[in-house]
Amino acid sequence: MSSLFLAPLQRRARLSLLFHCRALHTGGNSSSFVKPQSSVNDDEIAHFSKLSSEWWDERGEFSFLHKMNPVRMQFIRDKLLEVAQDENPELGSEGGEVLRGLDVLDIGCGGGLLSESLARMGANTLGIDASESNIAIASLHASADPKLSPTTSSSNLSYLHGPAEALLVQPKRYDVVCSMEVLEHVENPAEFLSTCAQLVKPGGHLFMSTISRTPLAYALTILLAEDVLRQVSSGTHTYSKFIKPSELVQFFREYRPSQLHSPENQNVLHESQESSSSTPWITTPASSSYLSRIEAELRGLIYNPLRAGWHLAPRSAWGALECNYLFWVRKPKE
Repeated sequence: MSSLFLAPLQRRARLSLLFHCRALHTGGNSSSFVKPQSSVNDDEIAHFSKLSSEWWDERGEFSFLHKMNPVRMQFIRDKLLEVAQDENPELGSEGGEVLRGLDVLDIGCGGGLLSESLARMGANTLGIDASESNIAIASLHASADPKLSPTTSSSNLSYLHGPAEALLVQPKRYDVVCSMEVLEHVENPAEFLSTCAQLVKPGGHLFMSTISRTPLAYALTILLAEDVLRQVSSGTHTYSKFIKPSELVQFFREYRPSQLHSPENQNVLHESQESSSSTPWITTPASSSYLSRIEAELRGLIYNPLRAGWHLAPRSAWGALECNYLFWVRKPKE
């Protein structure tokens, strides 16, 4: 199986382990000013659009995500509370209010499973998805609850159809950006990660969940879930698109903010990453597997078939990152 990441252009040689060949493809349509490469994969969008009507069937195509959602929310709440308590030791240990009032973006929101949970916890939530039918289902489901219905003025939940890159030209940035089970489906992973990072406020948080590129992950997510048990539609996952935790961590060790185009500056797409003096998101050296808990964290997501449920693996548990995993990283304040 070929490596997920290929050698990039010479001017970005230091990122050679991080840029998948898909990140070097030109994508998207032209407009009045140059836009970043599109991370949207039309085949992936078509696949999930066909399944959009099943998003809220807890026993259907997305049953694994329904069972995973409480664990993802637990990780988000616990991490935000941990950071808040570090900055304010007098803060209580209850995490129920930690999301209240925060501006949260859910990229690749699908039918709104995570978006609704975030909104119910008090976050001002925007869910965005490149599938129009997904957004239609998410909006329809939310409309059944007067507190969440995007059509009511008091709602703290809204949805938008489009790629995440479309938000970059707007000034708004978010306290928390989430993108769950999306990275393994995008066309340009490095470009997508850059987009996610740029949408986070300084000092804000990025949460992701995805699948590692290992034989175990192939056996469980493709061979077993798709081909044998048929609990997931065939073709949902592509092994070569899976991202190893080490690759994700290394991306944020090397990442520097890109200077995107604006209508006032139409001649340069990105500022060279090497020319930026910004603080790296992850400061530990590549030779170390250690991650400072105030900068980033990896946690394995383990499925227990006997209990038909997911749970978070303990920190540093052996083998926990071989399949599904969660990732958190904080944007430097400066």
